[in-house]
Amino acid sequence: MSKIDGVPLLDLKAQYATIRDDIQKAVDEVFESQYFILGPQVKALEEEIAAYCGTKHAIGVSSGTDALLLALMALDIAPGDEIITTPFTFFATAGVIHRLNAVPVFVDIEPETFNIDPAKIEAAITPKTRAILPVHLYGQCVEMDEIMAIAGKHGLRVVEDAAQAIGSEYKGRRAGSLGDIGCFSFFPSKNLGAAGDGGVVTTNDDELAKKMVMMRVHGGEPKYYHSMVGGNFRLDAIQAAVLRVKLKKLDEWTAGRQRNAADYDRRLGEAGLVADKVVPPPVKQSRHIFNQYVPRVRDRDALFAHLKAKNIGCDIYYPICLHLQECFAHLGGKPGEMPVSEKAAEEVIAIPIYSELTKEQRAYVIDAIAEFYKG
Repeated sequence: MSKIDGVPLLDLKAQYATIRDDIQKAVDEVFESQYFILGPQVKALEEEIAAYCGTKHAIGVSSGTDALLLALMALDIAPGDEIITTPFTFFATAGVIHRLNAVPVFVDIEPETFNIDPAKIEAAITPKTRAILPVHLYGQCVEMDEIMAIAGKHGLRVVEDAAQAIGSEYKGRRAGSLGDIGCFSFFPSKNLGAAGDGGVVTTNDDELAKKMVMMRVHGGEPKYYHSMVGGNFRLDAIQAAVLRVKLKKLDEWTAGRQRNAADYDRRLGEAGLVADKVVPPPVKQSRHIFNQYVPRVRDRDALFAHLKAKNIGCDIYYPICLHLQECFAHLGGKPGEMPVSEKAAEEVIAIPIYSELTKEQRAYVIDAIAEFYKG
């Protein structure tokens, strides 16, 4: 075993060390300007994100959750409307639907990518269905051609939850450019993370963009005149300044994550762990950004405890499916209804994948996994 005595799940200090001077300069410029809410830093970030995602518009908002909420509000989602989504994702995806008194309708996932299974969507459509909300989980895009075809056939809108997927691609097109609206999170642990909360919505629809710009400031345009009710969904300038520095490094960091994932795949294979003990995450789309590296594993909970004992950061994304969450009990979800998602919830484990991981750290992680299975 290596002399390393542990590996964190994410080491933001290692990332910060490479950009400290640039971050401090950018933040100082914001303080010198005293322009803290929206303003030129946010406008510049929006232009840069739109260019990066390949969309006409990007609108900075206060969090990834608020990005989803704003998107659904802009689409006039009303009480009783049904939104089709996945049960295997972070809570916010369904939580924002519920906050609008709409109804999340869960559709099971594909076993390999963990993304919503397009083949199962059409059977869930009813006269109340208004939109499909796919999630590009772990940094890999959903099969969007099939989803867009279904949406077009039934007159539905599509909102991409791309919180974990900035820069990921589907057939050469970036996440956030594939549906009606894309929603991103800049939570600090994301591939592109702020120094706090932040998010962005993207769209190629001029009217939706104009509406969301208004709605993020309470629906006021001009100031103090309100033709609609929005919310306080503004991105602050300090976060935008930090994100602009980090965006310049994002492709480099993504390449590092991809190299680390390929190295994990190789090491797991060489250790004889693949298939019967560990199933590495497959790369199905043209660009997987590995927001997380999440294999399926045998005896997951015992392995989790073993890695923790070795001081290796790991987590479970996600241990309970949304259709089984207590707050959604009124929807009538029962164990066994989403068998692929429920099986994934019992088998997945996320291990360190951040770009600054050293060869020795990666070896330590795989050696620990091998030790667990081989004794």
